[in-house]
Amino acid sequence: MTLAASEPAESSRPEGHGRVDLRFEPSGRQVRVPPGVTLFDAASWNGIAIDSTCGGHGTCKKCRVRVTAGHVSPNTLDLRAFSPDELKSGWRLACRVQVDSDLEVDVPPLVTRPKAATVGVGRKVILRPAVQKRYLELDEPSLSDQRSDCERLLEALPDLELRVDVHALRSMGPVLRAADYKATAVVVDDVLVDVEPGDTSGRLFGVAFDLGTTTCVATLLDLATGTPVAVHSILNRQQPFGGDVITRISTIMMEPRALQELAALAHSSLGELVAAVCEEGEVSPEEIYEIAVAGNATMTHIALSIDPEPLGMAPFIMATRRYPELLASDLGVEVHPRARAVVFPALGAYVGGDITAGLIASGMDRDTRTRLFIDIGTNCEIVLGSAEGLLSTAAPAGPAFEGAQIRCGMRAAEGAIEVVKMSPDELTLQVIGDVEPIGLCGSGLVDAVAELVRLGLLDSSGRLVSPETAAEIAPGIAGRLTTIGEERVFILHEGNGTRIYLSQRDVRELQFAKAAIATGWTLLLEDAGLAHSDVQQVLLAGSFGSYLSPASAVRLGLVPKLPVMRVVSAGNVAGEGAKMALLSVRERAGAMALLDEVEYVELSDRADFNDRFVSMLPFPAA
Repeated sequence: MTLAASEPAESSRPEGHGRVDLRFEPSGRQVRVPPGVTLFDAASWNGIAIDSTCGGHGTCKKCRVRVTAGHVSPNTLDLRAFSPDELKSGWRLACRVQVDSDLEVDVPPLVTRPKAATVGVGRKVILRPAVQKRYLELDEPSLSDQRSDCERLLEALPDLELRVDVHALRSMGPVLRAADYKATAVVVDDVLVDVEPGDTSGRLFGVAFDLGTTTCVATLLDLATGTPVAVHSILNRQQPFGGDVITRISTIMMEPRALQELAALAHSSLGELVAAVCEEGEVSPEEIYEIAVAGNATMTHIALSIDPEPLGMAPFIMATRRYPELLASDLGVEVHPRARAVVFPALGAYVGGDITAGLIASGMDRDTRTRLFIDIGTNCEIVLGSAEGLLSTAAPAGPAFEGAQIRCGMRAAEGAIEVVKMSPDELTLQVIGDVEPIGLCGSGLVDAVAELVRLGLLDSSGRLVSPETAAEIAPGIAGRLTTIGEERVFILHEGNGTRIYLSQRDVRELQFAKAAIATGWTLLLEDAGLAHSDVQQVLLAGSFGSYLSPASAVRLGLVPKLPVMRVVSAGNVAGEGAKMALLSVRERAGAMALLDEVEYVELSDRADFNDRFVSMLPFPAA
């Protein structure tokens, strides 16, 4: 994508306006922005998405653009983010470039289809959706039978005690008369929501959403058979406002209009997914009568235009844990006009509806085994227990697993190194898309550090060993240990002008994330009076957990030291829980019951948290 500035003569600019004229390619749309705004903001205002996980605050160094015409001097952040050759080629951080003159800028396309888990561990359920259709052949009215249209229809459904939606009342009469009183009643729970001409009883669908901070996934379900019809995933369109919920909350606190802007982006993300699954499944959006949404508390609040600011500061208060009866239109989803929305309740401010959905899918509350559920991300949610009781907490893991704050980090998209294997003599890489690597994603980061620890090239404190020690331990790859500037690094790939490496600072970022997670589940085990060996299964949930090597997770101490076979990639269990809620009203009742069955443990006010965190920083001994 190219952002190009037009070059009108000075006399063509309105006198006194002092604006910079920009032309966006390939659309060719011309816009004006005030001098002094950042290139990041100028692009965002006009719908040009530039990659960012910090919301343009200069901390993530992901908003890389290349100035191809015009002059922009590099600032101190640019000097740290780019090599001398990249700076000479015009690479800059968009959030640091102030637009004071016409520029031509190449903007790398934002990845909108990241590698994401679209299915996960689930359970079989008895098919009992809230949506049902009844085909009816009614007696036509006469002078001797002057029942109202509504009475005539309801009396044909004697087994149902229904309320009638005004939308159904508006359409009922015209539809019945046009269809010779042969029509289909559409019922959601105990409400008649529509009347359709003819027999449409075999056409009823729902959409299950996993509304993630980074990735959003939708599954179109045939509610008559319980089978999935289509699935699609995209990058959450809120990404330019920051890669984590705290950054987005901060944006809302600082900018009054940001809440509505972020809500609109959430709605457009859901809308894009609906369009994609409907096209693939050859289903009309008006045949979708219910949706289910599993998302963390912040994402859900924003999607409903509820101010999330209290979630961002102690004592971390939600507007509600249980949401009222909602329509899909309340979330900006354009399907059947009276389609219902099931929004999963949250267990705590940072253990949201996505975790509630995951617990339903995994059956944590009905399994006699002691299991540990870990959803690894910027915020890591942890649940421990069995059918006898569940404890939950949240640990601030930071952005390392999303590739943010990692020197050569990137999301799990094409070109990302996702698997790293090492021996004393060689190194092998697995790259998403089987293309030339351009960066390192979270699973590749964990693998790389785990392999270096296993070989002894990283000591337990996380420090890279000396060149002499490396040469003794792993002579074939010791040469990859080098220095960039004043920092020790390990080169993973070098070629075609690209150098991908793991820095000492990257290792520290992963150590901090690992320590936060390990502290969380350690404290839960202690509160439950359990030892590591009592855990019979670990479920690694979410997109990141799906691609994380269980062996690497055990080696680094991300999970308890257990046999690898006990560590299971659970996949997108939030999405699975959302599907189950559409297929069975019993399962959504189970989700509500979890609010009273799961005890939430707040880590931030525990006096022993900091000491435990520090003790968890070293990597476990081999």
